[in-house]
Amino acid sequence: MNIGITCYPTYGGSGIVATELGLELANRGHNVHFITYSNPIRLDPGVPRIRYHEVEVANYPLFQYPPYCLALASRMMEVADDYQLDLLHVHYAIPHSISAMLAQQMIAPKRRLPFITTLHGTDITLVGADASYFPITKFSIEQSNGVTSISEDLKRQTIEVFGIQNEIRVINNFINCDLYQPDAEKHGAVAYAPGGEKLLIHVSNFRPVKRTLDCIRIFAEVRKSVPAHLLMVGDGPDRPAAEHLSRELKLERHVSFLGKQSHVERLIPLAHVLLMPSEMESFGLVALEAMACGVVPVATHVGGVPEVITDGESGYMETVGDLTAQAQRAIALLTDEALHQRMAAAGRARARDRFSTERIIPQYELYYEEMLR
Repeated sequence: MNIGITCYPTYGGSGIVATELGLELANRGHNVHFITYSNPIRLDPGVPRIRYHEVEVANYPLFQYPPYCLALASRMMEVADDYQLDLLHVHYAIPHSISAMLAQQMIAPKRRLPFITTLHGTDITLVGADASYFPITKFSIEQSNGVTSISEDLKRQTIEVFGIQNEIRVINNFINCDLYQPDAEKHGAVAYAPGGEKLLIHVSNFRPVKRTLDCIRIFAEVRKSVPAHLLMVGDGPDRPAAEHLSRELKLERHVSFLGKQSHVERLIPLAHVLLMPSEMESFGLVALEAMACGVVPVATHVGGVPEVITDGESGYMETVGDLTAQAQRAIALLTDEALHQRMAAAGRARARDRFSTERIIPQYELYYEEMLR
């Protein structure tokens, strides 16, 4: 198949999933065309059967806000026409599904071009639920030829919030277990923990919903019981506050802010525990990445996280804001090697058996075939 994929190319779950999906589809022999305003962050150039098409937006003085949605629609139509795309697959409803609908209508005199919208979370729970975007989000979902959701919880929310009548197919996020692997020897950890300290890690876009400051406070409690070091991976609006808090608590020598990283599969295996204290997660992709790497997640019982983590077996879930409970879970994992090994093995097995690319990617291929029929 010839497949067009549009996503936000920056850090964030939706862009990461879209990019990884494109790579997996290309590995399975499909031709994949990414159509967006910059090269997706995890897309290395030169990958066979993958092409990137940049969307350029003219910045005329007349436009206070450049009309990216219209430029994207035009580029989608051009790429679909030039490369005979079979379908468009857009990630994150606004504005991508509206652009896909316009592209579909522009090329309609020549042929049919179905498009699929994958809902990822904040496009429904934050952006779409905003009064100014609610009607267009609902309309874009209803006009999609196919709609998928990354979790049962997000599907439920979409139906409740928007009253969607379309079928919403749940296709979970996935993990390449050949790429994300445990490192029992923790090679490279000495760069961050020269004294053999235990490593904790947090990976996010440092937005308020991720409760990045909670990680620093949880870590402060952990440090009272266990020599440890915290890796803070990512960037975003809450990073300055998190850095300030680490200095305020005199933890600056024990916390490394690593910024945006393109290859988290090299960093996550160095850690023992993942901290994911979010107040909202439609799936919890980072938890899945950690589980595949034999790193035990300490997370919160929100959204789609219970569909990923089996509490007490492959990770822990606590109430949002209960930092004491989350710290105690982390301490237990860092001080009880048998417990950590048992839960790490269970997490790796769950990632492999339930969310591997071998299980999930064929579900997308089958859905594409349904849309084409």
